[in-house]
Amino acid sequence: MSQRSLLELADDCWQGRATASEIGRYGVGHLEEVADGVAMVPGFGSAFPIRHEGGVSLFDTGPRPTARAFFDAVRRWTPEPLHYAVYSHGHIDHVFGLGPFDEEADQQGRSRPVVVAHENVLPRFERYQRTLGYNGIINQRQFGNARLRWPSTYRIPDVTYRREHLIRAGERELRLTHQLGETDDATVGYLPDAKVLFPGDLFLWVTPNAGNPQKVQRYPVEWAHALRWMADLGAEVMLGSHGVPVVGADRIRQALEETAAYLETLVEQTLEVMNRGGTVLEAIHEVRPPAGLADRPYLQPVYDEPEFVVRNTWRLYGGWYDGNPAHLKPAPESAVAAEIAALCGGAAALADRAAVLAEAGDHRLAGHLAQLAVLASPEDAHAHEVRAAVFSTRAEQELSTMSKGVFGWAAAESRAAIAGTDTLEEVGTGNPHFTL
Repeated sequence: MSQRSLLELADDCWQGRATASEIGRYGVGHLEEVADGVAMVPGFGSAFPIRHEGGVSLFDTGPRPTARAFFDAVRRWTPEPLHYAVYSHGHIDHVFGLGPFDEEADQQGRSRPVVVAHENVLPRFERYQRTLGYNGIINQRQFGNARLRWPSTYRIPDVTYRREHLIRAGERELRLTHQLGETDDATVGYLPDAKVLFPGDLFLWVTPNAGNPQKVQRYPVEWAHALRWMADLGAEVMLGSHGVPVVGADRIRQALEETAAYLETLVEQTLEVMNRGGTVLEAIHEVRPPAGLADRPYLQPVYDEPEFVVRNTWRLYGGWYDGNPAHLKPAPESAVAAEIAALCGGAAALADRAAVLAEAGDHRLAGHLAQLAVLASPEDAHAHEVRAAVFSTRAEQELSTMSKGVFGWAAAESRAAIAGTDTLEEVGTGNPHFTL
């Protein structure tokens, strides 16, 4: 049985007959033309070759592990030289696919492709270099991949812009516009002759990544504005850098406007709690996306989650104070845990109660007590056994990459404490395509 084309898969995803995650079945180096002279190479970060007179250009370049396969796929499609490459933003799954193209240009004695990006990509790369260790740890945790190593060097853009930029390549024009959303360095591409929209990570085929608990500030309000702006472009094919294409002007408008409404609803509900004097924890437990939007196949919380968007909205509009005065200038967590353990009969009692709560299905509260038990007695094997069990269960039950990663890491920490090993030994290798 022949494999569905990318556009057939896209239609099945829209109709609910498939999920966007099935794009992973196409394998590394798959290339398919999805619009006039525009191809898609799906991957952990998809990339889009655009053929034009005398050459080819790219919107996004993909991650390092698949760079050679990406190059080979493009070269099977066209032997023409690569003229331009656009970074939709500076995340590492979008900016590491150019190595083989640069090598080819050097070998042929011609200029390397011109890399174009928003000006904020440069300070992003500088920040990555300053936080090399931190980014390594949080991404190992997020993706459950002990082999992941954060890069220290980057292919720096040759041309940067502030608001808008136009690339003229042969007979085609690629219009670039800066928008805020998942990042502060996002570029949206539009190819007017083919009516193809490249939203980068502003449309993900999942709940918008506007809350990521371990990463820098996201911009949900501006993201919604960007989605509505894109909806008015009249595109007939939308090629996001994650997920599957969306084909048809009506579908594109619906997907973009409903994603905007999803974000706007979360923001407005959060502001209501803030404005009445509530706390961020109250907002987390009160704010919900509308059922009619939460059911959409392109708004499922399989990467980020609504309650994380609430926290990031709070961070955007307010300070870090969470409404609990004990947290303003807190005692060390271990001291608090020791006092609580002493009051209730020791760390073992906390761990036992955590196990009872988990058995009863109250996994959130069980997590609190399991964590307190380990903080109160870091060498207690029983406390770690319960903590590992509680957070393993939580990781299994969660949908989002963010929650699975954090809970899975906590379980690995406790397994390592019991076995006398290192946390990374217990984590595993996670997504094999997200290894640098």
